[in-house]
Amino acid sequence: MQSKKLAGAKPGVPSQRYLDIAEIKEDIVIMKDGTIRGVLLVSSINFALKNVDEQNAIVQAYMGFLNSIDFPIQIVIQSRRMNIDTYLRSLLDAQKTQTNDLLRAQIADYREYVAQLVQLGDIMQKRFYVVVPLDPASESQKRNFFSRLTEVMTPAVAIRLSEARFQEQRRNLMLRVNTVIGGLQSMSLNAALLDTQSLIELFYTVYNPELFESQRMQDVNKFQLEG
Repeated sequence: MQSKKLAGAKPGVPSQRYLDIAEIKEDIVIMKDGTIRGVLLVSSINFALKNVDEQNAIVQAYMGFLNSIDFPIQIVIQSRRMNIDTYLRSLLDAQKTQTNDLLRAQIADYREYVAQLVQLGDIMQKRFYVVVPLDPASESQKRNFFSRLTEVMTPAVAIRLSEARFQEQRRNLMLRVNTVIGGLQSMSLNAALLDTQSLIELFYTVYNPELFESQRMQDVNKFQLEG
């Protein structure tokens, strides 16, 4: 017989099992049901500061944008605590290299003031995303209901795509992404497609908000993946 202490605790169920994401590949999110997603980071505008004519123009452009697409999109607003560690470190470096005693003291006071302001004020930073989906099953007219049902019941089948098929689906998704980017530009909004590293960091912050503040992610290209 072997004691529980010697045997050790049994490994828990991996959290990935409960996620809808199967893989992130070539700047694309692959879901377990076989659908794929592109995620755009979008800039913002202060609508309230615009005059009436500008506001009407933006509303008309938004209506035209919605009427120009024949596929669904998802708008996501993420709020996170503002992180100014990099800025504070730059102030500290400037403080150390400053030869003037008065300026060095002013930089130190300013650095302390900014740090306390962000901490006490609990200042949040908002980021805006547009998720562009593509369902390969709906794009192909040759696949019947039963083949689609089989992929839903066995997600592994849906994600084992051949490279040629994946690239074709990616091209179709990029057409949608470019359409959305063009529509957003008509409202004076800039949009950029998140790359693989940015996507992983995004979901890392969503599922590990507290851990992200104390433990930053490394570059995914430096990870050693086991086959």
